[in-house]
Amino acid sequence: MSREVVAALERVGVPASASDLDRALYSSDASLYRVLPAVVARPRHRDDLEAVLDVAASAGTTVTPRGAGTSIAGNAVGPGIVVDLRGLDRVLEISSEERWARVEPGVVHASLQRAAAPYGLRYGPDPSTHTRCTIGGMLGNNACGSRALGYGRTADTVLSADVLWGDRAAASGEVEARLAAVVAQDLGHVRTTFGRFSRQVSGYSLEHLLPERLSVPRFLAGSEGTLGLVRELTVSLAPEEPRTLLVLGYPSMVEAADAVPALLATGPLVACEGLDSRIVDLVRARGAGVPELPRGAGWLFVEVPASVAGDRVAGLVAASGAIDSRVVPHAAEAAALWRIREDGAGLAARSLGRPAYSGWEDAAVPPDRLGAWLRDFDALLREFGLDGVPYGHFGDGCVHVRIDFDFAERGRFREFLVACATRLRVHGGSLSGEHGDGRARSELLPLMYDDASLALFRAVKHACDPDGLLNPGVLVDPAPLDADLRPERAPHGELATLSAGVHRCTGVGKCVAPATGGVMCPSFLATGAEKDSTRGRARVLQEAVTGGLAGGLADPAVDEALDLCLSCKGCLSDCPTGVDMAAYKAEVLDRRYRRGRRPRSHYALGWLPRWARLGAPLAGFGNRALRIRPFAALVKTLAGVDSRRSLPELAGVRFRRLLREAGATAGSGPAPSGLARSAARRRSVLARRSGRGAGASSRNRPDGTVPAPAVASGRRVWVWADTFTDYFRTGPGVAVVRYLESCGLEVGVVDEAACCGLTWHSTGQLDAARRIVGRTRDVLAPYLESGAPVLGVEPSCTAALREAGIDVRTIAEVVAALDLPVPDLTGVTVVAQPHCHHHAVIGWAADRELLERAGATVTAVAGCCGLAGNWGVEKGHYEASVAVAEAHLLPAVRAALGADPGAVVLADGFSCALQLDDLAGVRALHLAELLAGADTAG
Repeated sequence: MSREVVAALERVGVPASASDLDRALYSSDASLYRVLPAVVARPRHRDDLEAVLDVAASAGTTVTPRGAGTSIAGNAVGPGIVVDLRGLDRVLEISSEERWARVEPGVVHASLQRAAAPYGLRYGPDPSTHTRCTIGGMLGNNACGSRALGYGRTADTVLSADVLWGDRAAASGEVEARLAAVVAQDLGHVRTTFGRFSRQVSGYSLEHLLPERLSVPRFLAGSEGTLGLVRELTVSLAPEEPRTLLVLGYPSMVEAADAVPALLATGPLVACEGLDSRIVDLVRARGAGVPELPRGAGWLFVEVPASVAGDRVAGLVAASGAIDSRVVPHAAEAAALWRIREDGAGLAARSLGRPAYSGWEDAAVPPDRLGAWLRDFDALLREFGLDGVPYGHFGDGCVHVRIDFDFAERGRFREFLVACATRLRVHGGSLSGEHGDGRARSELLPLMYDDASLALFRAVKHACDPDGLLNPGVLVDPAPLDADLRPERAPHGELATLSAGVHRCTGVGKCVAPATGGVMCPSFLATGAEKDSTRGRARVLQEAVTGGLAGGLADPAVDEALDLCLSCKGCLSDCPTGVDMAAYKAEVLDRRYRRGRRPRSHYALGWLPRWARLGAPLAGFGNRALRIRPFAALVKTLAGVDSRRSLPELAGVRFRRLLREAGATAGSGPAPSGLARSAARRRSVLARRSGRGAGASSRNRPDGTVPAPAVASGRRVWVWADTFTDYFRTGPGVAVVRYLESCGLEVGVVDEAACCGLTWHSTGQLDAARRIVGRTRDVLAPYLESGAPVLGVEPSCTAALREAGIDVRTIAEVVAALDLPVPDLTGVTVVAQPHCHHHAVIGWAADRELLERAGATVTAVAGCCGLAGNWGVEKGHYEASVAVAEAHLLPAVRAALGADPGAVVLADGFSCALQLDDLAGVRALHLAELLAGADTAG
């Protein structure tokens, strides 16, 4: 049947697929549930939705609409046709005077915000997934977000909707009349049962069908795609106003909950959010900076309009009962704290001793019952031997939590959820406060609502969708809550570790944001295809390791999903759950080719350090030969390199040889030595090349003084020569030595061969990579034990050793640790491309701080350069590589050089510099070259 449905959809112009790859990609959302669809449809025009319903009705199958797939309740997966609405992504019209926007359902929340911003307006509700969630998906779940206190829920913003009801035969206005008639039969019951508090989202919101407040478009909010498909929405906008953040500290989250009613009584708030200290501890443990927080193990983030903050803050603190408080003075600090809160779902999943999951995710109670409910909920967790990290919209009485369920005991999972729902009813709560009921909670609705309410739900469903065409198993005639649970682990065997890794992905979808301020996920930014996202790859690998794909890791779907993974490691730092797709890809490649023939590029590019070492004695001859086009074309063909790529030339003199001749290498061990030329001469070279004095500027010290040059005695640094610095781009290494000596340090260069194994690792040759890293560990051990820092020049290689637990530092880290002087860069514009591995493993904060201390104006480019080592030069990747570069890097460099032709382009990574040279004709500097102030290209 699937093939027939695909053919029928394609005949009417709707892109569709029933491939194993696409079915795996859309088998899960951000919930615990897995339901393989028969077909995935990707409409590109609003009229395509009518065609989808017609085809489904004719074929006798069902339809499940899906936005960004960030649903935590399992309401975006289904067995028939899953409709990815993200192709319907136009903001059709904005009225700044009347403050509304007309949009298609696939418009991403952040895109609407950007469209409204020039008018001084915003779309009010702001879920934590606002960078990727769609307005249609927000309508489906009646999403609210952190600032619902100030701006309302999605339902409160809906002005009109163009809906295709499940009943395709109904005349215009007929379904609306049926709905009004359903409620008219029991007005008293609806008035007293529904809309009791703002986060009563479970079931259908029948209060919007009362005659005194009739609004069918608002009634659709929270209907979870079970009644109709929305082709277009008109939503209200609100003025965007500055806000002030007050953070209140409490001994625990329960005490924080107790304080909420008193805070609400002080007057209107924009936000009142709860955050558990365990989530913040996890952020700190991952090496990310966290702005100052008041004392406490739980916090409330209270936000008020900045215009009234002066009058409100003192009253809020007085009413709060907090043990400590802090007004966050800077917008950047507030934004950093809100990012931690936004990443709560992913962070909470990893904040306990074992993985934690959704399932009982967003129950809500009237705010005056919040403290009592949290106490009861904590008691239930203890009773069942579970733990969870609560956070969420405390001002609305809505609590998010991830719980460390043991799915080996699925009966206990059901027992716990039933016990929670039973106890919640005592507090007058709602099973869902904004995520919908979906497969997770629909079966529990009889524990929240009486028979009369459930009969109304069935009548509503029949009025709109009498044949059950839309999103079956949700709200009405629900599937059991423990049916279709996604397998979380391969039960045993050699795939257990890989399975545990790929199941770190919970589907929150930060990687599918169409715009990003980080690195993840560069290939998705280039293609917009789900298969090219971190989440998409994780879903395919989950299917492969748990038996959902017939070919396992050798299945063609795995090849297709991993093909455009750059191994950039952006997900390692940017994904809230710490997915490391580069590591998973390396393991898949290792298993795939361990006993078979590999692609040519694995030998040519994966063994690059070996070929560089063998070719170094003939560097001049080899470079000249590669300038002969037919010979270069032959080499590229043999190496599996795209013909449009240039091949980097070997350095005329290797870095270690150059420094050995100058007396700067350590020979056989870490004995002190320095460059033969004096430090004074170094400083004169720096002054002559940079056009400035070699000393530091007065901005290096708060008191305006200039630090004296370091005394050589006892101030040593070892420079480790990686393959790229040693054989290809020697200039940065020479600049490192020159700069450090100009600061009065003794500099030695590790003379022994020591490789990080990165090229072997990225091509899945893991045994070889481990052997190489082991040898390097032994080589560097005495240098590290000497107590002097060992400095790496190439960031990808430095990051590889850091991941292996070998403490090699970047130039910026050494400057900070030794408090070295830096040149005065006042008036210099720097546009920097941080290497992806540098960003993910080490972090780029030290580099930014150094440049800003020197007085430079710094722009750090988001995203990846697109070359990513061997990936970007391999055949089949050129177009995607260029598209990745065009996402962030190339536009930023063009803009910077267009505004200031003297701007400095920094790219410490060899790949990044090569990409800029190849695609833009720009020679990028390494940070060390900027510090040394000399043209040291090698």
